[in-house]
Amino acid sequence: MGGDHGPSILVPGVARAAETTPDLRFLLHGDQTELEAAAAKCKPLQGRCEIRHTERVIGMDEKAAQAMRRGKGTSMWNAIETVKSGEAAAAVSAGNTGALMAISKLQLRTVGEVRPPLVVDWPGEAGVTTVLDVGANVDCDAKRLLEYAIMGEAYHRAVHGVARPTIGILNVGAEDQKGHEDVREAHRLLRENDLGLDYRGFVEGSDFTKGVVNVIVTDGFTGNVALKTAEGTARFILAELRAALTSSLMSKAGALLASGPLKTLRDKLSPDPAAPLLGLNGLVVKSHGSATSKDFAGAVRLAANLARSDFAAEIDRNMKRLTAAVAADEAAPAAEGVSE
Repeated sequence: MGGDHGPSILVPGVARAAETTPDLRFLLHGDQTELEAAAAKCKPLQGRCEIRHTERVIGMDEKAAQAMRRGKGTSMWNAIETVKSGEAAAAVSAGNTGALMAISKLQLRTVGEVRPPLVVDWPGEAGVTTVLDVGANVDCDAKRLLEYAIMGEAYHRAVHGVARPTIGILNVGAEDQKGHEDVREAHRLLRENDLGLDYRGFVEGSDFTKGVVNVIVTDGFTGNVALKTAEGTARFILAELRAALTSSLMSKAGALLASGPLKTLRDKLSPDPAAPLLGLNGLVVKSHGSATSKDFAGAVRLAANLARSDFAAEIDRNMKRLTAAVAADEAAPAAEGVSE
């Protein structure tokens, strides 16, 4: 029921996912009348979806605290509840991001004390780069950045099949002495502790599209600014191209001939609109509020791929290793002081 367009776009998106993944079944939560009307137009959903009615819906502009107070019984709450009970393998929503994060954490809890990040796949010269956090947590200390490195690596391996993903921390320069204290400390911990990660050091904003590393780790403030900047730049470039290609009869003819490559360019310029919430005891994927049916289908397929993978168990194992490594690192100075 969420997003900018609701069932009229999201239900056809589910149907598109159903066409390419025939083993999936779906629970659609929300207003039964609206959902039935939308599903009736989608042949791939016939016999493969069940509608769970509720009149209660969380608005796109509601504050997270308000959504939490009245969340129970809403379509978003009910969807996540089926993940908690094990009835569903994952929940996918294009609704209110803050509410989705808050309700997911309340119902599913987190792995340890993790604050779940949002992760996106960033298009580039050598395929895609996994970037996290892109908006869930504005402030991140060194330990939080290490957690994101672990989660980003497991995610990239599960979704993109890279056996040993490479990792970098976003900074204002590649030199060790640059950046604020938290990124420098995270850099040191990754260098000095054997966490089994292929850490390559600091990367810069210009490296997002170069494929320098498979996973880029940053805080939610910086990541969200970068994401929105990329989306805005993509829209600007496409708008300028559209204006140039419709400025005369001859350019319009050229645009018609080049429509296929131009569509490919449009799709490649924008980061993936599906962002899983990592670090939860259950799978939740956030689709962009302005998602098209194609975008939402991609979010559903991503959720299915993650559900089939071992990435959640891998994160849990590596988090335990991180806890032990950080404890040993913190104890080392004290031990040295006693020996002196």
